[in-house]
Amino acid sequence: MNKALILLSGGQDSTTCFYWAKKKFNSIQAIGFNYGQRHVIELDFAKKICDKENISYDIISLKEILSNSALINPQEDLNKSHPSNQNLPNSFVPGRNLLFLSIASSIAYNREIENIVIGVCETDFSGYPDCRNEFIKSMKKTIHLATEKSIEIHTPLMNLDKAQTWKLAKDLGCINTIIKSTMTDYNGSQNKNDWGLGNLDNPASILRHKGYIKAKKNKWI
Repeated sequence: MNKALILLSGGQDSTTCFYWAKKKFNSIQAIGFNYGQRHVIELDFAKKICDKENISYDIISLKEILSNSALINPQEDLNKSHPSNQNLPNSFVPGRNLLFLSIASSIAYNREIENIVIGVCETDFSGYPDCRNEFIKSMKKTIHLATEKSIEIHTPLMNLDKAQTWKLAKDLGCINTIIKSTMTDYNGSQNKNDWGLGNLDNPASILRHKGYIKAKKNKWI
């Protein structure tokens, strides 16, 4: 059977990938990670989406492992540079996708799942080195070397900007879910807007809003 494991956070990108995978594969499962993120409420949104679609969803705790990021520490300013590297945004969580994909590959192996789907993207590059296609290709090779099993890593959004991601959601028929039932805002704000939930006081919501405006201007949505 053609099966896939989706890394679903409950945000716009991973939820779009969830519905992409739902159309592409015969069977899907989803996992999410609690790493102490200040917008941990996103996992509640992910769970509700999976419940609605009758898809299994497991949450894995990594709170004792990942740290040193404004995305975790609410006292830190999300709009500054990362203290360890001025070229990276303060929201960067070191090794996050490295750890996520390592765990996902182990779960996929044990469940006999041949595909992993993750919503990383390098077009709207926020400075995260673990969102680059080069990293994904490296992880695919590393997983194969570590398991002697070929597990494909799918990145449907890799070459899409945020406006194109909105278009994809429209094409997939899930745009209303994206607007009403996903959490991208780094502060977990549930303020309602035409582009979704959140406030324009953090990079994630600003990027989401700009993409929405561009997609509307291009008449994609």
